[in-house]
Amino acid sequence: MERRDFLKKTGPAVALAAVAGTTGVTFHNREPAARKITLAKAASFEVPADPALPVLTSATNENPVAALNAALDGLGGIGRFIQSGERVVVKPNVGWDRSPAQGANTNPELVSEMVRLCLDAGASRVTVTDVSCNDPRRSFLRSGVREAAETAGAEVKLPAEEDYGEIDLGGSVLREWTVLRHFVEADRFINMPVIKHHNLTLCTIGMKNLYGILGGRRNRLHQEIEQSIVDLAAFVRPTLTVVDGTRVLFRSGPQGGSLDDVRIENTVLCSTDQVSADARGAEFLGLSPDRVGHIVLADRSGVGTLDYQAAGYKEIA
Repeated sequence: MERRDFLKKTGPAVALAAVAGTTGVTFHNREPAARKITLAKAASFEVPADPALPVLTSATNENPVAALNAALDGLGGIGRFIQSGERVVVKPNVGWDRSPAQGANTNPELVSEMVRLCLDAGASRVTVTDVSCNDPRRSFLRSGVREAAETAGAEVKLPAEEDYGEIDLGGSVLREWTVLRHFVEADRFINMPVIKHHNLTLCTIGMKNLYGILGGRRNRLHQEIEQSIVDLAAFVRPTLTVVDGTRVLFRSGPQGGSLDDVRIENTVLCSTDQVSADARGAEFLGLSPDRVGHIVLADRSGVGTLDYQAAGYKEIA
C-alpha cells in the first residue's frame, strides 16, 4: 500500500485514538517547539498578610456560589486580592474530558463566579486556562468551564504551541522548564483546584494543580514528583487558592469516571496559604496531611504551614 493511501485510511483512527486516550500523554507530554522563547515572572502574585484575618476559611452550602462567597468574605473579600486594572489568571483543573458530575475538574459554577468577582473588582482582564491532560477542546467543553468562564466575561485560552516559553523556576528539580506564558504574564494568580485522589501522590489539590502550568514532558518529573510539586509551589505562590470541595473524587483519581467514586461535600475552601489549603483538603480524602509527602515537604521548605489550625482557620456558618 502506498504511504499516502495508508495515511488516508488510518489517519482518522489515529486522531480518534489520540483524543480518546485515557492517559492524555499526547497533549501534555509533547516536546516543546524548537523555537525558544524566554519568559520571566512579572512580579510576586501574593498580597500582604493580615494578622487580623485567618489564612484559611471553609464554607459549606448546597449552593456552590454561596459557599465561595462566604469563604472568600472570611478572608477579607475579593477587594483584598484584586485591584483595579490588574490582569488576573484563573487556573482551574480542566485536565480531563469529564462532565462536572464526575468530579475530575473544577466546578464550572465556581469558575464563573470567580471571574465575575474579579471583573467586578476592576480587573482589566481575566484569563482562564490550563494545560489539559486530555484534548483541551474536549476537556474545556465537556467540563462546562469554557462556557461558564466566557459567559462571565473571561478570555479562555486553550494551549497553543506559540504560547509556551522557557522560564527559570529556581527549584532543585524544576529548574528551567517550559510553561504556558499566560500564567506568568499576569498580576494576580488564582488557583482553583478540585479535591481528588491521585494514584502517585495520594491527593491532588492546590499545589499539584500547578502542574497544569507546565508544558514539555511532565512525565519526566514523576521520579521526583514530590519535590517537583514543592518547587513549583515555591515559584508560583498564588494570590489566592480556592479549593473546590463541592464534589470530591475520593478514589480512581486523578481522572475518575464513575459517579460511585464521587462524594458530595458542598464545601469551598479559600486560603492565602497553599500548604494549609492542601492539608485541610487532604482530610476530605481521609488522609492525615502529615502522611502526604509533598505537603510535609512544602511545610519543611517554608512554602506554607501544614498546621492550618495554628496558622489561622475559620469555618464559616
